[in-house]
Amino acid sequence: MKVIAINGSPRKNGNTYLAEKRICDILEREGIETEIIQVGDKVFGGCRACGACSKTGKCAFGEKDGLNEIGEKMSAADGIIIGSPVYYADINGGLKSFLDRVFYTYGKNFRFKPGAAVVALRRGGAVHAYQTINNYFGITEMIQVPSIYWNDVHGRSEGECVQDIEAMQMMEVLAVNMAYLLKMKAGSSVKEPERIEKTPFNYIR
Repeated sequence: MKVIAINGSPRKNGNTYLAEKRICDILEREGIETEIIQVGDKVFGGCRACGACSKTGKCAFGEKDGLNEIGEKMSAADGIIIGSPVYYADINGGLKSFLDRVFYTYGKNFRFKPGAAVVALRRGGAVHAYQTINNYFGITEMIQVPSIYWNDVHGRSEGECVQDIEAMQMMEVLAVNMAYLLKMKAGSSVKEPERIEKTPFNYIR
């Protein structure tokens, strides 16, 4: 089993990374392979609404900026973690562009994968940012992994989040719960329900 963690922070080793690293260390201890992929220091333009991905299964611009390679790794993974710093009470813009494209192109492959959102912030706006990430999980029928609180860690300077003892405990519980869900899913003989294709409703009459 493998879990992919997406680090949406421009700071490669900042508090978002450290929160995800805490989760990944515990998952590794549970016998689950992990990989943290840094996307926050890359430039991802927003979705162009060209519709090419619906025909090819790949983003038309994803070879150039590396999005398709990451999307394929996420598709092959058993679980997904998405982490972001909080900018203006939401996730940062680069990550939003990445998520819009990767979920639109590859989201059909994420169905029933356990997913976890993690946000890092100095003071406020965590719940809104946390909910933004969870919206991607919900619309692709992923399983949201619970913890003992909303998954936010506090700290401004690099490394300060480890002083947030409660948050570090939340990351530990999140990791243990994700490992449990992954193992339960792997060991289940229950067949997944068939996907129901959406029938879009046209509000314009």
